[in-house]
Amino acid sequence: MNYPASVTELTRQAKRMATSKAAVSRLPAVRTSRRANKSLPASTRSFMERLPSEILIKILSYLDASTLFSISHINKLFHQLANDNSLWKRIYIVKFGKDKQWKLKCTDELLLKMEDRAAGSWKWLYFKSVAARDMDMWKRHLRHTSRYTGLPCQTEKVLRNLNITWELTVTDKSGHQNTLELSWSQFFETSVTLCWSAGGYLPSYQQISTLELHGVRRIALNCPGLKKPGWRSLMAKLDMQTLTKNAQVIGQDRMVQLKLLPPGIIIGVWRDQRSVAFIMFTLHFHKLVERSTQGSSVCPFVEPMDKPPFDDIDPEYGLHGYQLHIVLHSTVCKLMSESFSQLFCHRAQISDGLIQLTAINSTNLSQHTPLSGNVTLPWRCEALQGEVENCCIMSLTLLDEFSKPFTCVSSPVSMKLEKTPISYDHDGEHYLIHYQDSDAQVKMRLVWMKEQQQFVLVSLVIYLSVCNVNRHFGRDY
Repeated sequence: MNYPASVTELTRQAKRMATSKAAVSRLPAVRTSRRANKSLPASTRSFMERLPSEILIKILSYLDASTLFSISHINKLFHQLANDNSLWKRIYIVKFGKDKQWKLKCTDELLLKMEDRAAGSWKWLYFKSVAARDMDMWKRHLRHTSRYTGLPCQTEKVLRNLNITWELTVTDKSGHQNTLELSWSQFFETSVTLCWSAGGYLPSYQQISTLELHGVRRIALNCPGLKKPGWRSLMAKLDMQTLTKNAQVIGQDRMVQLKLLPPGIIIGVWRDQRSVAFIMFTLHFHKLVERSTQGSSVCPFVEPMDKPPFDDIDPEYGLHGYQLHIVLHSTVCKLMSESFSQLFCHRAQISDGLIQLTAINSTNLSQHTPLSGNVTLPWRCEALQGEVENCCIMSLTLLDEFSKPFTCVSSPVSMKLEKTPISYDHDGEHYLIHYQDSDAQVKMRLVWMKEQQQFVLVSLVIYLSVCNVNRHFGRDY
């Protein structure tokens, strides 16, 4: 048999095949009984496929990781060849063998000495090593924290550079699962809002059994149209039967009704059909990189305990020195961002198992804070969009006296009209935002200033559970 004289030309052909496969993968799948493999007669196979395996392996050895990964999706033959350990071992050694800043782990060194590994072992070792090296590099950017929020300043940058996204798995009561890729996301100062919609493929609200949220980290490869290799980290597994007992309708427009489920989940339901239009999560930045990457597909990341030092001298230890950062925003813009320091509660003021921290006093006009827009929650899915009034998203970060996060909340909230005003310094309609979970409560009161056409926040009070404070600080209040 006469082979082309130039291996370079064959390599170009292999790259064109990989590029062609990536383009075809974006088209709808077509059912066919014709497969390109060795079981077919030679006349029906391409010239490349008729070459001996040794020649094909030699050609593939000139490809980079992205092209080799792409070509493995062409057919069964190229999938087998492109998983050859000798190819990926070479790529691994070129990438990491001479990198003094990346020391090979013991398990990696052991693999270097072993030749009889299962096909594909070196490929996944390469991907795992790339992921670990990138994580090691980008985690350094999380060390610098904001003195206002106590959170890493570059959380969004790290998430984007590590190619982290999120997937939602919806299981109905019959056991059928549907894993949804993210429709859109929006980052804010201390949180990210995520939304999934499936164009009518979601079950009805009453038929949803469980929701599973996974952080997904994918390797940065140049192979458009193909799903890149990656790992999933379970972040939440929620039983809808339990959650719907505490669900509340926080608003609606002419098309959708918003149902709020703990912890901070919105399910948009079409009003005329009662089917699910979209599902929205809000995630706080606290340990978000770790939660999105360091769990397994079935077990979430467990945050290590970071208790403050023991103090048996201060009679009000754990009741003072708090710092609050709060952001109110919609799904498209920020409404307010403020920080408050030196919040406290005297021991004698503890009441009904709650510790009260007042950030904005209704009688102190200098503390009253205007909002920069209307309190609305815009939504969109597929070609439709709308806006629900008197709803927004609250992202709250409360630090203890050691500037460590004590309570972190990111959740949609609704605003209710109050009959009795609490502040007579402002003439207008008074509204209350009340958030509550097992560890804390937040009460915000706002006044609508008709002349200025804006809301003013006239009261902000945080209520902490005494049990939570006792557990954190080792006290017995």
